This record gives sequence, structure tokens and C-alpha cells, in this order.
Amino acid sequence: MRFPENISRGARGGPQRRTQIVELASGVEERNASWANSRRRYDVAYGIRRVDDLAAVVAFFEARNGRLYGFRFKDWADYKSCTPSGAPTSADQLIGTGDGDQTEFQLTKAYASGGHNWIRAITKPVTGTVRVAVDGTEQMSGWAIDATTGIVTFATAPADGVAVRAGFEFDVPVRFDTDALDVTLDIERLGSITSIPLVELRR
Repeated sequence: MRFPENISRGARGGPQRRTQIVELASGVEERNASWANSRRRYDVAYGIRRVDDLAAVVAFFEARNGRLYGFRFKDWADYKSCTPSGAPTSADQLIGTGDGDQTEFQLTKAYASGGHNWIRAITKPVTGTVRVAVDGTEQMSGWAIDATTGIVTFATAPADGVAVRAGFEFDVPVRFDTDALDVTLDIERLGSITSIPLVELRR
């Protein structure tokens, strides 16, 4: 189940890292990454524009028992394998190299800047948006995608040394990061909630 798109469009948030910084007596810093991967956090209260939006969020919250059950969330700032202004193609992301034996490949998205990059596993692709290419040729059949794990499975293993690429749209697996909603309804019956935090679920 996906959080209402019209409300998620107004959300605030993004990736969070955790870094330990120790400052030595000389003023030199030592930095260590506590997390190997980032974790996304959002506040969807900013997407509520009407009292009906508020009612939809309360219903969604209740149906998921607060923090108990996870769900899909569309991060409008980052939901495609390509640039925000583009449309996904089968050549967007390198997800592996064939060895003649491997049939399963995890969808991934690379974030690169200068000589640094980070590879993000994509576990919640949007059904009907995934496109796959082997050795530069888009494959219209012979493969299947698991929309709950992001794993592409080929009927026949790609040949040794060939590039396996994919394009797709995706959601972020999240849960509510609170068990209470602070709902305000004024005299004009315009509703608001101070904060509705979401946090990414990591495997």
C-alpha cells in the first residue's frame, strides 16, 4: 500500500547519515561512518492542504496501527532511475555483469559525484515501470521482477561478461515514526497536524 501521492508531494525530508566525529587536542578531526547506508526521513504534515487530506492521513495511520506496519512512500525528489526531468530507460543503471550462471540481479541506483559514489539497493520498484537490457539490448521478455524485493530474475542466465542494466520508478519502504497524531481542528473546520514523521525501513 502506498501513502497518498497528493499528500506525499508536499512532504519534507531526505537522506540521513550518521557520522562519528572526534576532535583531537590538535584540532584535527577523525571521522568514522556509523552507518554504511543512508536512511531517509520525512515529515508529511506539510502536504496536508485540506481537511479531507487530514482525514485521509488519520485513516492511513489507524489502518497501519501507528508504527506497527510499513508501507510504500513516493519521494517526489528521488523516485526514478534517471534524472528527475527524464523518463526511465533500460540503459539507466548498471545492476550487474553476467557470468553465465547467475540469474538473479538486485535493482540498484548509483549516486556519483567526482571520484565518490554510493550504490543504493532498490527494493520497492513500481509495477509496470521496470525495463531491462542485456548487453545493450532491451529485453522484452525472458525475465521477471519481484516488486517486493526489487530482484530481477532471468529465465536464462546472461552470458559471461555482458552488462545487465535497468530503468525503473521506485518507492521508499517506510513506517510512521510516531504512535500519536496531534490533530488540530479550528473554528472554520480547517485541520492540521503539527508533525507526521516517517522513517525508512532498512533490511
